[in-house]
Amino acid sequence: MDKNAKILLLGVGGLSFLVVLAVAMLVVVSSSWGGTVAVIPIQGEIGYSSSNVLGGGVVNPDVVKEQIRSAEDDGSVGAILLEINSPGGTPVASEEIMNEVRNSKKPVVSWISDSGASGAYLAATGSDKIVASNSSMVGSIGVIMDLTNLSDLYEKLGINRSSIKAGKYKDMGADYRDLTPEEQSILQVMVNENYDNFISIVAENRNLTHEYVASIAEGRIYTGKQAKDLKLIDEVGGKDEALDLAARLGGIPGSYKVVTMSSPQSFDDILSSLSSKLGYSIGKGMGSLLEDSNIQSARY
Repeated sequence: MDKNAKILLLGVGGLSFLVVLAVAMLVVVSSSWGGTVAVIPIQGEIGYSSSNVLGGGVVNPDVVKEQIRSAEDDGSVGAILLEINSPGGTPVASEEIMNEVRNSKKPVVSWISDSGASGAYLAATGSDKIVASNSSMVGSIGVIMDLTNLSDLYEKLGINRSSIKAGKYKDMGADYRDLTPEEQSILQVMVNENYDNFISIVAENRNLTHEYVASIAEGRIYTGKQAKDLKLIDEVGGKDEALDLAARLGGIPGSYKVVTMSSPQSFDDILSSLSSKLGYSIGKGMGSLLEDSNIQSARY
């Protein structure tokens, strides 16, 4: 073999080596820079409270917001998946999560497993895409305010309950008497306002008209398939399909890593939860007891 042939062979071999090295480096860079989908669980009711040891977990929006921002600041994360299994929560807490999701600098996909209702669905609408399983419970776009009249029970027990008040409506919703027609009208206006706000947020985030969302809302729960047909979600599928979609939106080529972000409950959280006011209504959506009142805030 002459000298020129040897030089050519070495050149070809060196080029092949560089190609292989470049491919290997691309794979490494892909997995270490933007090649990860961060999974943020939203499981349980949404509210500003620690997880309670009596009734399951409570998703604190401050924790979720911190996790989203952490994923945004992590160069290895290319997209975010919200793994939702929640009946809803308080209005402010749910809207806080929704706003953080909507303003995320990285693509966000929400996957609804068993339930994504009320405030949980509201939070999901802030994401770029929503995926739900066929038999998921989706929607519950509506508002409810619970009141309890225990006057008959108090009478049977011989309890005479009353109050000394300053302000005509200060004991509105008290459990020792019925609402007056005027009070009922006042609360109905509040409920209607919250309902309209819920519909408006869904319409804006899902690129639908207010009239259309109002026509399919009414507090109804839909299956994943029905929700897809009604344009409340984008795709029907499981977690793997949702992860794949998030990876595609994040521009992740080929395979990707999955990292679940969690916030372990501290001993202080548990102690705090023991003194928390239990004002949630499982499965009914958004709301908690107003402090020192029998009226519950309107729940979506």
